[in-house]
Order: sequence, then structure tokens, then C-alpha cells
Amino acid sequence: MKLGKNELKEFLDEKYEAFNKPNFIESDPISVPHQFSKKEDIEIAAFFTATFAWGQRPTIIRNGLRLMELMDNAPYAFILNHTEKDLKAFKGFAHRTFQSADAIYFIESLKNIYKHGGFEKAFAAKPPNDMYSGLINFRKAFLGLNTAGRTAKHIADVEKNSSAKRLNMFLRWMVRNDKRGVDFGIWKTISPALLYCPLDLHSGRVARKLGLLKREQDDWKAVAELTKELRKLDPKDPVKYDFALYGLGVFEGF
Repeated sequence: MKLGKNELKEFLDEKYEAFNKPNFIESDPISVPHQFSKKEDIEIAAFFTATFAWGQRPTIIRNGLRLMELMDNAPYAFILNHTEKDLKAFKGFAHRTFQSADAIYFIESLKNIYKHGGFEKAFAAKPPNDMYSGLINFRKAFLGLNTAGRTAKHIADVEKNSSAKRLNMFLRWMVRNDKRGVDFGIWKTISPALLYCPLDLHSGRVARKLGLLKREQDDWKAVAELTKELRKLDPKDPVKYDFALYGLGVFEGF
């Protein structure tokens, strides 16, 4: 399906409007952080749920909610104040290859992150106009504890050409603020213009059909290529089109 630039923008804008509505939330993993109102609770719930975001969406949501229950549905307070005894509740928790040991490392690392300026600061990009460096900086900060071990595989490494789909989705949730009620927009120091589009099987397939992406592998080079094309359509908010690409693929079988 080949469309001219104006036709393509009109088509994708229409789909963005169609899918970016509150009724999108219920069946999407973003429903888990929407259980909370405190900034830090939202961040933590969103980060864990985004980390789980591979496989069936009902399973992702169920395990995200289960993990919140294990943190007494007050994740920020739990992370700051938990004891070693509290962590025993996580024994046996798993989401696919994410095991209880990974959950415990995440909890300890997040405590460290919050002690050193918080989640948003950990993604600070240097240079400030390049979120590629922000993703690198976050990975280094998050895996800085000596006990990371096998948990490192759950944090994408863009320097090794990972698409970083889950981290880019998490950033979309935190940064975009279009007042539509889906994305939270609670981070103010990162511009939506700097975000990279989450890329998965569905959005990649649709992007290729629309001529937005030529690269066959779903890796970082493809993410950069796709995002470059989306910035031509909306330089200030390119990642809004994630709603369109994902919705076309999942809900319309495009």
C-alpha cells in the first residue's frame, strides 16, 4: 500500500485519533499503571508491566497486577521501605523468563535509582537531544549494582542493536501528554519529539506495508529508520503514530 506523504499522514492521523481513546486502556498493559495516581507508583507499575510486555496481553496484565499485589499495591512505598523478609513473598513469581530473582533485583535497583534523583533523571540524555544516549545511560544506571547477573537480559542494550521495544513503550507512556487519557505525560524534562517508536511484530509489519520501513529485521536500526520517517509526519510528536501502527496491526489485521 503506497500513499503520498499527505495521504499517509492523513491516514495515520485518522487511525491515531481512532485508537488513542480511554477505551484502549482496558485491554492494554497500560491498564496496570492506570490503577495508580501517585507519580512514583505510576512509574514503577509502568516499568514492571512494560518489562513484561511480550506474549499474550491478558497474561501481561495479570502478572503486572499480581506483582503490584506483592508490593501491597503501594509500589513506591514498598521499594523504599521493604525488608529482606518482605522479599520472600516473591518466591515463585514468574512471567516467562522473568523470575523472582529478577523481580528482587529490580526492586533493589529501583530503590537505588530513587536515592540518586529518581526514574526520570536516570533516563537523562547526553547530549540532551538524543534519547539513544538516554537509553544507554539508564541501562548502565539500572544494572550498576553488582548483583545484576542474569537480570541484565531484561534491560535492552541498544548498543548491541536491540530494538528496545519495551523501554521505548515505557518512555511513550511517561513522556507523551496529549490529554487523551491513555499516555500519562508525567515526565517533563524529556521532549516527545525525542522519543523513538516502539517496534514489534505488529507495528513493524504495518510500517513495511505502508512504506515507512524497509529494513527487514526488527532491531535498533529499524527503530531509527521508522522514527525518522514518522518525524517527517509530525516532528513534535512522532511516536503518537505508535497507536496507529499497533492498532492497525492488532485490531484491524492490516
